[in-house]
Amino acid sequence: MTTNQHKKQNAFAPLLMDVAVPLGSYYLFKGAFGMSTFAALAWSSVVPAGRTMWSAVSKRTLNGLAGLILVVNIVGLMLSFVSGDPRLMLAKDSGVSSTVGIGILVSVALGKPMMTAGLKPFLVKGDAAREAAWARLESGTAAASVAFRRRERAFSIVWGTVLLAECVVRVVGAYTVPVDTMVWLGSVIMVVAMGIGFVAGGALGAGPMAEMVASEVKAGEGAEAGVGAEVEMPEVVLAR
Repeated sequence: MTTNQHKKQNAFAPLLMDVAVPLGSYYLFKGAFGMSTFAALAWSSVVPAGRTMWSAVSKRTLNGLAGLILVVNIVGLMLSFVSGDPRLMLAKDSGVSSTVGIGILVSVALGKPMMTAGLKPFLVKGDAAREAAWARLESGTAAASVAFRRRERAFSIVWGTVLLAECVVRVVGAYTVPVDTMVWLGSVIMVVAMGIGFVAGGALGAGPMAEMVASEVKAGEGAEAGVGAEVEMPEVVLAR
């Protein structure tokens, strides 16, 4: 396996560990193993809880994405105690979306857009030159840094807004649409919301950011070529 392939795997590993594993395990425990909502949420919280604790102890930093998933699961555990009213049971499922949406929007307000952690591996693709270009754009040393960070915030704002909107729609539907209809309609609403998030997030954030990264890579290569030419010039003069 090549070094570049290793880098790509390492880039996607945090996203898989923080999001895919806990969410996938939740549906696996609940659907395939027939666990209750409470049990499925509890067991799927093991990975994000471990990741959050490990980051806090070993790196002395808070793993934002893993921490948010852990909070979502804890909220879900608390909401799972609500029972009896079928409409309330349907409405409580939107608690996950609202918690994630609020967390993302708060991260933007704090200047640390949370969706960046999931977006970066797709744009950098494990390439050293693209990694360096991303670092320059985020640090403010590149000409397009201001525009880049604006698009970075826009990407998280889109997803935070979409998830909150999905929550509102599902809550309204839970109390206005027949229960039997809302059971399957809730999944449709979620899929549509994800589609809107991908399209709008791509147009307003990911797409322009990808172009900026590519342009910055070319700018970096041009700068290196210019430095090389300046170094060679004295040698040519001496030879003459």
